[in-house]
Amino acid sequence: MQKRWNILPADEAKVEALFSSLKINRTLCRILVQRGLDNFELSKNYFRPQLTDLHSPWLMKDMDKAVNRILLAFDQNEKILVFGDYDVDGTTSVACLYQFLKNMYEPVEFYIPHRYREGYGVSKAGIDFAKANGITLIISLDCGIKSVELIAYAKELEIDFIVCDHHLPDQILPPAIAILNAKQLDCSYPYKDLCGCGVGFKLATALSEKLNLPAESYLKYIDLVAIAIAADIVPMTGENRVLAYYGLKKINEQPSPGIQAIMQLAGVQKKMFITNVVFMIAPRVNAAGRMDDAKKAVQLFIEQDPVKALQFAEMLHSDNSDRKEMDSSITEEALDLLLKDAKNTHKKTTLVYQEHWHKGVVGIVASRLIEKYYRPTIVLTRSGNIVGGSARSIAGFNLYEAIHACREWLLGYGGHFAAAGMTLLPENVQPFADAFERVVAETIPDELLVPEIVIDALLNFSEITPALYQILQQMEPVGPENMRPIFITKNVWDTGYSKIVKDAHIRFVLKQKNISFTGIGFNMSDKFSLLQMNQPIDVVYTIDENEWNGNTTLQLKVIDIQLSEN
Repeated sequence: MQKRWNILPADEAKVEALFSSLKINRTLCRILVQRGLDNFELSKNYFRPQLTDLHSPWLMKDMDKAVNRILLAFDQNEKILVFGDYDVDGTTSVACLYQFLKNMYEPVEFYIPHRYREGYGVSKAGIDFAKANGITLIISLDCGIKSVELIAYAKELEIDFIVCDHHLPDQILPPAIAILNAKQLDCSYPYKDLCGCGVGFKLATALSEKLNLPAESYLKYIDLVAIAIAADIVPMTGENRVLAYYGLKKINEQPSPGIQAIMQLAGVQKKMFITNVVFMIAPRVNAAGRMDDAKKAVQLFIEQDPVKALQFAEMLHSDNSDRKEMDSSITEEALDLLLKDAKNTHKKTTLVYQEHWHKGVVGIVASRLIEKYYRPTIVLTRSGNIVGGSARSIAGFNLYEAIHACREWLLGYGGHFAAAGMTLLPENVQPFADAFERVVAETIPDELLVPEIVIDALLNFSEITPALYQILQQMEPVGPENMRPIFITKNVWDTGYSKIVKDAHIRFVLKQKNISFTGIGFNMSDKFSLLQMNQPIDVVYTIDENEWNGNTTLQLKVIDIQLSEN
């Protein structure tokens, strides 16, 4: 697939000023300036994150109300229900706050809605459960900001709500006792991009301060916050980066029994980075809700007995194996359908529908299809008399607005810029598909249909040294808005030793002047012909380490290549 290359500019005066104060590689100074870290103090804070950099939880609107209501519940011996969503952010949020409260107050329970019986967020079934069990205070985590009617229903039943959420509020807010959400227009909290677990962590911090508890009473759950930050793809900036940094430190040095068990089953043998959390821990936790009941993810995180923790981890591991098998077979079936569709190559969208597909993996399948056909994608399946599915977008295109424009064919829909879900009647699948194709075709610029690689800086092979790599490692944890730097080196030659491996990948051996580097390019075998032309190429890559027979060397993780223009 052809890709667009976008090399980021930088303010050269700021680069020179930073270079003179930091005395590190000028290219790294360029990247820091691009990321807004354009003076010594900002750069120092970036490379040396401190827990003291975290903002006071009392800056968040309604924090005092939330804390006072919880303390009132303690005084009156009320039952408290900690309620969270079924994804990684929701289950880690519940595990974090539930354990924190349970350590000092006994009448606390937790509740995770069933993905298929109750759906996303606060549910009527959850509120009814609270009423039946004499619960008078519900603390919702990673959900609730849009649950106006349901929280009003709870109020009628004399159940109070504290909402801890990070999703964008609507104009009308739910009638909760307190709403902790930095995205509220009148909330002065300085950092707006906390995940749901981060908001719950802030509540635990405030309660600790109010009760004069040691910091360890809430910091012991910082590993859960790191997992939520990684899985929820929130910006890896500011407080999120500090929390992720110390959360990873705890995962590597003193993991809880549940996290230790899941790492054991994932085959983790080295130091964990955010990418390991994203690809090893998060899918197993998410699989619980996708394939069965996410409650067991919380049970894993709160279990202190290593033997029992391993049993819960094995359940999640099994769910994830089922999920991978289903995801693979449905993706294969969907690609086959698209190959047989004569009109498919001319479309600006992908929409596939089969009644027997598993609802829990359609979102993953949509992402897989985008890897093949880079365009807004919807995957639908059927449950009873209703068709439902998930949509995924491509960079820069507002998927939610496109679906909103087709709402006449839908029973319901929700989501955001990059991902959405919808329900509709079976007879409206084709009219909806036609409308979605028409709306996208009319509104999407052609250049967005070509994937973009954002390149941080030009680098020569002579600059790739262990010292450079050591500083790149200090940019961890990486994530949105703080991605691992992507470099371009121009006028590189193939040495003649590059080869295709395992039919799909290229093992590169490249040289610039008299300096050679090996590299790996996954699923790039279709580019091998460029190497055989015996012409200079430009190569786009990240820098990685390769361990072989006890030796560690730097290598390139190649993303793309093309012939040099000069």
